[in-house]
Amino acid sequence: MEFRYEVTVVPVSDVEAAKQFYADTLGWSLDTDFAPSDSFRVVQVTPPGSAASVSFGTGISAAEPGSYRGMHLVVTDIEAARDELAGRGVDVTGPFWFGPEGQTDGLHPQRQAYGTYLQFGDPDGNVWLVQEVNGRVER
Repeated sequence: MEFRYEVTVVPVSDVEAAKQFYADTLGWSLDTDFAPSDSFRVVQVTPPGSAASVSFGTGISAAEPGSYRGMHLVVTDIEAARDELAGRGVDVTGPFWFGPEGQTDGLHPQRQAYGTYLQFGDPDGNVWLVQEVNGRVER
């Protein structure tokens, strides 16, 4: 039996601002914008190359807007990812990694898979981590 993880619901306060950020600024595919009533609306977007999507809207989450932290996007080249995000006008951090002193600015010294990160937030303050994975451990 396969259990595919496909959607994360992200809490937002302004659906139009979130839609503009995720679809227009980030350039994620707008999969659907479904609003059968004034009290229920679902917008779903998908990052390029991802099998999982993000949904937000009205009447779909009881979580506080801006309360999500640490959702991961995975890329093979963290520097290219940062350049693309910054080029799209996203306020993105520089690369960082975790070492003996904790969070440290810069690329992981050995560019170890799972070792280097970036961070950015959406208009509500939900925080995304971008993680460099340039080789996966086979299971």
